[in-house]
Order: sequence, then structure tokens, then C-alpha cells
Amino acid sequence: MTQTFSKTRQQAENAFSKIQSQFFAKDQAVEERDFASQARDAKTARLRAARLAKEADESTKAASGAKD
Repeated sequence: MTQTFSKTRQQAENAFSKIQSQFFAKDQAVEERDFASQARDAKTARLRAARLAKEADESTKAASGAKD
């Protein structure tokens, strides 16, 4: 079932294929950027929570040490 297209049709198909490939490559790049951004935000939130917990623990120890 091989179809033979005119030269003009082949050029149009090639041009469309090239544009379509660029579109999908751009879409993939956007997805990768979004994934990296989400990973960075999750790490920042995790580190912030750890820092706040550490600061709360230190302030509790300091408060109990001052009472003694």
C-alpha cells in the first residue's frame, strides 16, 4: 500500500512533519521545566519545614534552659 505523492505534496508533508516535531519538542521542554519547578518547590517546602522544626526545637530548649 505504498502511495506515491507528487513532489509538491512530499515537500508539504516534510514541512508539516518538521513543524510538528518542533511543536512536540517544545511541549516536552515545557513539561520538563514544569517538572523541575515542581520538584524545586517540593524540596523548598521540605527544607523550610525542617528549618522551622529545628528552630522551634532550639527555642524550646533555650526556654527550658533559661528556667533552670
